[in-house]
Amino acid sequence: MFLYLYFFVTTSFYNGKSVEDEMNLQEKKVIFFYTNNNKNDIIVVESSIKWWKVEVPDMFMGEYAHNIDKKGRIIIPAKFREELGMKIIITRGLDGCLNAYTSEQWEIIYAQLLKLPSTKKDARMFVRMMTSKAAECEIDSQGRVLLPSTLISLANIQKECRIIGAANHIEIWAKEQWETMDNEANESFEEIAENLTEFIL
Repeated sequence: MFLYLYFFVTTSFYNGKSVEDEMNLQEKKVIFFYTNNNKNDIIVVESSIKWWKVEVPDMFMGEYAHNIDKKGRIIIPAKFREELGMKIIITRGLDGCLNAYTSEQWEIIYAQLLKLPSTKKDARMFVRMMTSKAAECEIDSQGRVLLPSTLISLANIQKECRIIGAANHIEIWAKEQWETMDNEANESFEEIAENLTEFIL
């Protein structure tokens, strides 16, 4: 996801001397002249406008209810499809859900997996579980994605599902498992927030 931002920058000159460091901006320069009570003192303010292309992390939020059909297809909410694109990576998540990532986000995760020490058993197991269960899936013209049968079984999905935004990815839950986890989290939300305050505020 990209946003285009512009910044209005000024460089001031006092009697021909720069008050601030000169900024090398060439776009749309406008010169303003100011004089004070002393006619010999002239302040020139050079204003510049420049556009920057800024990458903004994917933002997924909200909770949606959808059913999986007999062929294993589930509708991805339109709000999420705008960010995900037509191809996504779905793999096992934590706490019994499935995680779906954009191709770009998966590349970041994959790079992190490669950094894990292969001499550690836990690292080898984690990499295997993340990559062996991962599948590249396409969202069709009706906004549906076909979930691999192995992932459906892994998440214990029967029919009713919950699709939630989880910051930089989305999660697909069996309704019952989501409600159980959601209730537990709601009961201890303030305690959880207090324990994580130093990381999020």
